[in-house]
Amino acid sequence: MAELVDLPTAGRRAGLKKMYTVYALKSKLKNYIYVGMTADLLDRVKRHNDGREKTTRPYRPFELMYKEVHLSRKDARIREKYFKSGVGKEFLRKNY
Repeated sequence: MAELVDLPTAGRRAGLKKMYTVYALKSKLKNYIYVGMTADLLDRVKRHNDGREKTTRPYRPFELMYKEVHLSRKDARIREKYFKSGVGKEFLRKNY
């Protein structure tokens, strides 16, 4: 993805309901995909690339390979769990 736009943050500034983004990061150097969920995508990706997250630090740098926005945390969590599964990771590898 060429441009990183954080719609959930922009929506909160406009006084809209908080939204959650499910995202997948792909390591530029190793065969590694990380899936997560956040209310602030830009900050979260920056934290991963700055090495501030212990789980992903050895796999830096990352590029955003996939994202989707959900209106509820519950829906985002369900989708995150899918993408963290073997089937979900395979879907990401084949399509993105």
